[in-house]
Amino acid sequence: MAVLFADVSGSTRLYEYLGDTLAFATINNCLTILRRLTEAHQGRVVKTIGDEIMAVFPDAGLAVQTACEMQLEMKAQPPVGNAQVAIRIGFHYGSVIESGQGDGDVFGDTVNIAARMASIANGGQIITSETTVKQLPPIMRSSIRALDALTVKGKAEDIQVFEVIWQESSEMTMMVSRTLTPSLAEPVVRLIHAGQEFIVNAQRLSLTLGRGEQADIIFQDRRASRMHGRIERRRDKFVFVDQSANGSYLTFSGEDEIELRREEVVLRGNGSISLGHPYRKDPSETVEFFCE
Repeated sequence: MAVLFADVSGSTRLYEYLGDTLAFATINNCLTILRRLTEAHQGRVVKTIGDEIMAVFPDAGLAVQTACEMQLEMKAQPPVGNAQVAIRIGFHYGSVIESGQGDGDVFGDTVNIAARMASIANGGQIITSETTVKQLPPIMRSSIRALDALTVKGKAEDIQVFEVIWQESSEMTMMVSRTLTPSLAEPVVRLIHAGQEFIVNAQRLSLTLGRGEQADIIFQDRRASRMHGRIERRRDKFVFVDQSANGSYLTFSGEDEIELRREEVVLRGNGSISLGHPYRKDPSETVEFFCE
C-alpha cells in the first residue's frame, strides 16, 4: 500500500492567531477536504490524529494524484482572517501489517517512513521516497525532483527524498490513464563525462551527478557532494538542479560562467557543468551537455 500522512501546517499558530473556536473549525474543514479527496481516489482514511490524517491507497500513483489535488484545493480556499491555511504531505509505498483488531489500522516500516516523509515537508510541499517514485509511471516521474539523502532511524542506508512538483504538474498527474502519442522530434540532452555518453529523454527522464556510488554520473573530485545535482526533463525542457554544499558552475557556450547554489537552471544549446568549483580553477573533470 501507499501510506500517506497529511496535516495542517502551523496549526499551533492558527490557534494563537484565530482563537480556539475559529481555529478548530478551520482545521476540521481541512480534514473534511482531505477525507473527501482520499475517498474519491480509492483511498481510505485509517485515522485522524489531531490536525493530521493517515490514509492508505492501493498504489503509489493514486497517492500522488490525491496529494496534488489536496494541495490544489487547499490553495483555492479563501484565507481565514489574514491566514492562508497550508498543508504538508508525505507518503511512502511498501508492504504493511494490517491490524487484527478489525479497526483497519496498519503498521510497519512503510508507515514509519511515510510519517518521516511528512515530518520533513514544509507547508505546501509533497515529499516521498525513491522506492515510491520507482513505482510511478514515467509521466508522473517527470513531475518529481530529488532533494537529498535522509538518515532514518532504524534504517542501515540513507533514503533518497523526492518532492512532487504539484504547482507545475497537476494536469500531468491526471493523465496517467491516457495514451500519449510521442512527438516525432523528441527533445534530448546528451551528456559527456570521462569519455562516456549519457542521455536524458522521454525514456530516461532524469539522472543524478555526484561523488556517491548511487549517482548516475560519478565524479572523482572530492569537492563534489555525494548527490550533487540532477538533470531532469520537465515537459519539453531539461533542467539542472543543484543540491550541493559547494555549488555548481555552469557555462553556456560563448557566455560567462554562472554559479548555482541550491538553485536550478533550464539547459539550452550546449555547454559544461563543473561540480564544487569554478571551471577555470580546475578544468580536469566536467560534464559537457548538448541539447538536441
